[in-house]
Amino acid sequence: MGSTGGPIRVVVVYNESPFLIKGEPQDILAEQGVIACSQAVAEALAGRYQVQRVPIHTDVELALAPYPPTEWVVFNLGEGVQGRLFEEARIAWALEAMGYRITGSSGDALARSINKGYAKRLFARAGIPTPRWRLYRSVSEVKEWPRFPVIVKPIAEDGSLGIGSEAVVNDLEALRARVSHVIECYRQAALVEEFIIGREFNVSLWGSGPELLPLAEIDFRAFPDPLERIVSFAAKWDVTSFAYYHTPVLCPAPVEEKLAARIRELALAAWRVIGCRGYARVDIRVDTQGQPYVIEVNCNPDLSPEAGFFQAVRRTGCSYEEMVCRIVEMTME
Repeated sequence: MGSTGGPIRVVVVYNESPFLIKGEPQDILAEQGVIACSQAVAEALAGRYQVQRVPIHTDVELALAPYPPTEWVVFNLGEGVQGRLFEEARIAWALEAMGYRITGSSGDALARSINKGYAKRLFARAGIPTPRWRLYRSVSEVKEWPRFPVIVKPIAEDGSLGIGSEAVVNDLEALRARVSHVIECYRQAALVEEFIIGREFNVSLWGSGPELLPLAEIDFRAFPDPLERIVSFAAKWDVTSFAYYHTPVLCPAPVEEKLAARIRELALAAWRVIGCRGYARVDIRVDTQGQPYVIEVNCNPDLSPEAGFFQAVRRTGCSYEEMVCRIVEMTME
């Protein structure tokens, strides 16, 4: 309730940047995806709440000045301004400091998950299996690697930014070239990790339990080369690409119960280690021997109607409108 005793009012916060200060030109597609998601969320909430969409162009403090925290709940879709590093965490920290009740994870959890190297150290301490990895700040540090293939990623991006077919490399020369590209293009260190050849699962979780939603598996059958079996940037955002239409999600996943139980166990452990709240998605690869590895935790994953999180929610009989309203209710609780 607002301070005046009226109905709950929800402000849907999202980023809207005309350009990005780093990365590849195509990365703006992910930004546009957030804008479209904010519209879908606002429309879904409108039947139950008074709703206002508010874009962040410069600072969240300025954007929310007309919406006092005593009267508005924030549906937080903010992922950053102009692609700046750790903006997603900073937005959440700012909202918390300003006194808002916000959907999704805290700024601390977002920071832990966005920094892939830090998250992997947390996994290791907790005994959660994750692929072997190393961080490179300069291409001159790349002198050897024990076993190929590997995948090269920016250390602090999400949404598969910087991950295309070139990200998986099979020799030292290609590794150096890709590390150089990440450092120069994304202005951050490059995370290199052992590429797990095998299956990929998404585990969506939400609520205070949390509740584990039906497992989902990425269908890579259209890619005969196992090194091309990744959820690339194109697969997520580029509607003109082959990968976008040929990496469907199978939900519920066709997986034997023993493996499914282990995947769920690891996803729950990863949720707790990162400190997720509200809703999240854990990405897990399973090698050819049936060993699962946690790749990363996505706090506040994409909530678009076509995205994987809602596909898992839908299998429980929940509509899109019911999903976004429940996320607000979690925040009120």
